[in-house]
Amino acid sequence: MFHVVLHQPEIPPNTGNVMRLCANTATTLHLIHPLGFDLDEPLLRRAGLDYREWADVREHDSFDAWLAAVHPGRVVAFTRRAGTPHDGIDYLPGDALLFGPESDGLDPAILERPEITAAVRIPMVPRSRSLNLSNAVSVGLYEALRQQGFPDLATEGK
Repeated sequence: MFHVVLHQPEIPPNTGNVMRLCANTATTLHLIHPLGFDLDEPLLRRAGLDYREWADVREHDSFDAWLAAVHPGRVVAFTRRAGTPHDGIDYLPGDALLFGPESDGLDPAILERPEITAAVRIPMVPRSRSLNLSNAVSVGLYEALRQQGFPDLATEGK
């Protein structure tokens, strides 16, 4: 339904947590190189638990290689530089939710690309720089899924 795209992630436990999130929501996870770690990193495996085998994780050498392989309908960039809140747009099936590296977020050159169809911000107090990457992905992905009625996800307990 959606694609989560981590552009040059740096911290293994964050990516492991996102893998687990994507496995639990049937969301494809795209990792754009360079990565700040090896995918066999113990901290990544620990954070992802046994969900790594269930996650659809795809690696791409660059942003352009990702675009060529996926051909996303829309790319929604999550950035502190945006004025629109993350719940201020209508998410559509097939949207790619793009997140930047932990140290500085998405590069302005990426944000200026014509393929970026929307830029959104997760509201925070003014003095804040950013949320933890895996938390930001959770907030963004669950808003997109909520808008679609949580397709194929159990919304009631057993």
